[in-house]
Amino acid sequence: MASATASHTFCGIPTTSSSSTTNRSTTHSSARFLLKTPLRRLGFAGAVADPLFTNHVATKLRSLKVSSNPVRAVVSMAKKSVGDLSSADLKGKKVFVRADLNVPLDDAQNITDDTRIRAAIPTIKHLIANGAKVILSSHLGRPKGVTPKYSLAPLVPRLSELLGIQVVKADDCIGPEVEKLVDSLPEGSVLLLENVRFYKEEEKNEPEFAKKLASLADLYVNDAFGTAHRAHASTEGVTKFLKPSVAGFLLQKELDYLVGAVSTPKRPFAAIVGGSKVSSKIGVIESLLAKCDILLLGGGMIFTFYKAQGLSVGSSLVEEDKLELATSLLEKAKAKGVSLLLPSDVVIADKFAPDANSKIVPASAIPDGWMGLDIGPDSIKTFNDALDTTKTVIWNGPMGVFEFDKFATGTEVPIAILLFIFVLPYAEFYKRNGKGIKLAIAKKLADLSGKGVTTIIGGGDSVAAVEKVGVASVMSHISTGGGASLELLEGKVLPGVIALDEADAPVAV
Repeated sequence: MASATASHTFCGIPTTSSSSTTNRSTTHSSARFLLKTPLRRLGFAGAVADPLFTNHVATKLRSLKVSSNPVRAVVSMAKKSVGDLSSADLKGKKVFVRADLNVPLDDAQNITDDTRIRAAIPTIKHLIANGAKVILSSHLGRPKGVTPKYSLAPLVPRLSELLGIQVVKADDCIGPEVEKLVDSLPEGSVLLLENVRFYKEEEKNEPEFAKKLASLADLYVNDAFGTAHRAHASTEGVTKFLKPSVAGFLLQKELDYLVGAVSTPKRPFAAIVGGSKVSSKIGVIESLLAKCDILLLGGGMIFTFYKAQGLSVGSSLVEEDKLELATSLLEKAKAKGVSLLLPSDVVIADKFAPDANSKIVPASAIPDGWMGLDIGPDSIKTFNDALDTTKTVIWNGPMGVFEFDKFATGTEVPIAILLFIFVLPYAEFYKRNGKGIKLAIAKKLADLSGKGVTTIIGGGDSVAAVEKVGVASVMSHISTGGGASLELLEGKVLPGVIALDEADAPVAV
C-alpha cells in the first residue's frame, strides 16, 4: 500500500491511508489541464469529469518527471487509440475490428444479454461516421469446428438496430466469397464475419490464418477486451500484418479504469473480492493487498480462511491444500496495514439446493453437516460501515451463491453497499424485490455520482450479478472481460494489448 501518515481502524485491524502530497499539487494541475482537451480515445465526453482520470494522468506525469507547468507538458496513454486517427486516416479504409460479441443465446437463438454488443457500438459508430468500411470479427462460444449453434447470424438484427444501418453477414471469415463482400462494401458500412473460432487456427494463433484475416483490411482495431488476455490470430497475430493496429474506445476505457483503479485510486480505496476458491483469486488478492486500504472477502473461499484460523466450517467448501496460503495472506494484510474483513456471520443450509433449510449463525458456529452459502446481516452492516468512507471501490467475484435466489443477499447487498445504501434486515430483504430496491439504489447512486465516488465492477460473475439486480447502468464502470479483468488486476501483461502500436511519445508544447 502507498506510504501513509494517517491511520484508522476497522474491526480491530489497523489500516493506513495515503496522504503523501509530494509533487501532487503541480501534477494534478497538469492533469486537469490535459483533461480539458478532448479525450477522443475514450469516446465518452463525460469521462473527463471522473476524478479517477485526473489521478491516473497525474501519476503518469509524476512517473515521466515532466514539467510541472501544466502548459508545458503533454502526456499520452501507452497505446494508440482509434481516437488518435484522423478522418483522413479512416475515410474509405477497410478496418478490421475485433470485438467481443460473445453474448449468451437461449435455445431459440435469441440474445438474452446484449451488454457486449452495446459496448462495442461506440467504436463501430465512430468508424462509420468517418467513412470507414468496417469488417467486424468476433467469436461465440467454444465451437469445435463449424457448429451452426455458434454462428454469429443471430447477432445481425441487434447490431443493425443499434447501429442504425443494415449489417451484412458473411458465411465465413476468410476466403474468396468473403473477399468479394469486402470489395463491394461502400463507405460507412459494416460486414460481420462468421465466428473466427470455427477455425482451429484462430486459437493456435497460426501466422497463415492471421495473414488471411489481415489481408481483408488496411488497418486494425482491437476492441475485444474480453479476449485481450489470449494470444489468438484475430487478437494478436493480425497485428504483425496490419499497421496501424490500435485500441478501440472500449478497450482503452477498460484499461483506464482497471489499471487506473489499482494504481492511482482516490482513497480510501476498497476492494471487494468474492469467489468460490482461493486458488482462483490468489493473484488478485496479492496484487490488491499491495494497493488497497480495505479488502473485503466473500464467496465460498471464506471458509478456507475460516478453517485456516482454526474455526469449524461444517460441510462448507474448503481447499485443504490452500490453508497455509490463506494464513499467509492474512499475515500479509496485517503487515501491510490493510483492513482485511471476513464475514462475521453466515447463512448456512443443510444442502446445496433452492429448497434447503437455512439459518444464520456466527462464522465460528457452523455445525457439522451444514454448509455456508452466503454472508449474514451482521457482516453486511460491518462491510457497510467499513466502506462508508471510501472514494474508490472495485468488486470482483460473487459474494454468495447468487444463482439461488434464496442465497443471493451477499451478492446483491454489496452492490447496495457500493452505493452507500441503507442496510436492510436479512428477512426484510427478500420481501423487497423488483422496483423497490432498484429505485432505492438508483436514487442513492445519483447522490453518489455527485460525491465523485468511483465504483468499478470487474469480472464475469460480478457483472452477471449486477445485471441480475438491474443496476449495471448506474455503476461507474462495468468491465466486459472475465479472465482479462482478472489478469489485468493481477498485474499481468495482456497479449492483445501489448501487440498494439505504441502511442506517440510525450511532446512538450
